Amino acid sequence: MVPPKNTRASLSRFAWLSILAAVVTITLKAIAYLLTGSVGLLSDAIESFINLAAGVMALWMLTIAARPPDENHLYGHSKAEYFASTVEGGLILVAAASIFITAIERIASPQPLGQLGLGLGVSVLASAINFGVARVLLGVGKKYNSITLEADAHHLMTDVWTSVGVLAGVGLVAITGWLILDPIVALLVAGNIVWTAVSLLRRSVSGLMDASLPETDQKKIEDVLDTYRQKQIDFHALRTRQAAARKFVSVHVLVPGTMTVHDAHHLAEDIERDIRQAVGNASVITHIEPAEDEVSDYDISLDRP
Repeated sequence: MVPPKNTRASLSRFAWLSILAAVVTITLKAIAYLLTGSVGLLSDAIESFINLAAGVMALWMLTIAARPPDENHLYGHSKAEYFASTVEGGLILVAAASIFITAIERIASPQPLGQLGLGLGVSVLASAINFGVARVLLGVGKKYNSITLEADAHHLMTDVWTSVGVLAGVGLVAITGWLILDPIVALLVAGNIVWTAVSLLRRSVSGLMDASLPETDQKKIEDVLDTYRQKQIDFHALRTRQAAARKFVSVHVLVPGTMTVHDAHHLAEDIERDIRQAVGNASVITHIEPAEDEVSDYDISLDRP
C-alpha cells in the first residue's frame, strides 16, 4: 500500500484510512463506555473524535499540498501540511480540557463501573486498530516526508498508549474496588494528551518559521560540498529550510576567475544535482562568484548592506 514515486496526491488515501479508523474506534469506545460507565473509557472515546477531526483536516491539507506551483504560489503549496498539524494540536488541547472537566466531576461524585470484562475487550479491539493504522501512517509519512501523516500517526500512537493507561485504571478498579482510580487515570491521560499537543504545535511553528534542515541533511550537503572543495572549489552563504515535504537549499559557489561562464554553469548544475540526490526532494539554487574578487564576500549575510 505504497503510493507511486513522486506522487504526493496519492498520500490522501492514507488520510482516508485514518478517518475510517477513527469512525470505527469511536463506535467501539463509545460502546465500551456505555457498557462500563468508565470516565476513563469516555476520555478515550473523546480523543477518538479528535482523531476523526484530525483525519479530515489531514485529508484537506494533503490535497492542497499536492497542488503544483501556480502564479501566486511559485514555491508550491507544501506548507499547507503545517496547518494540519497545528489544528490537530489545538484540537488535542480541547480534548484534554473536556477530559479534565469530566474527570474532576467524577472525582467529586464517583460512579460504579459495570460489565468491565466486555467493555475492556471492546476497548482493546479499538486500540489494536489504532496501532495498526498508526504504524502504516508513520512508515508512509517518514518515507515521503509528510509531517501531516507523521503527526496523525503519533497522535494515534498516543491514543494507543492512552488506552493502555485507561485499561490499566479500569482494571485496578475491578481488582481493588477503588472507584476514584478511574478519574485519576483520566487526569493522567489528559496530561499526556497536552504533552502531545505541545510537541505537535512546536514542530509546526518551527516549520512555519522556516527552520533549517535537520542536522542529518545538512551533513549530507556538506559531504557533497567537500567533494568539490577537493577540486579547488569553495562555498559560502549556505542556507537551508524545510517546508513540509519540500526542502530548499541555496549556496554561493566560489570558482576561479579564469573559469568560463559555460564551465561554471555546468559545474553549478552538477553541484545542484548532487545535493538533490543526497537529500531528496530539494529545490537547490546556486550562485556563481569569482573566488579572487573581494566583492564576493559582501553578500554572505542574509540582509545585505
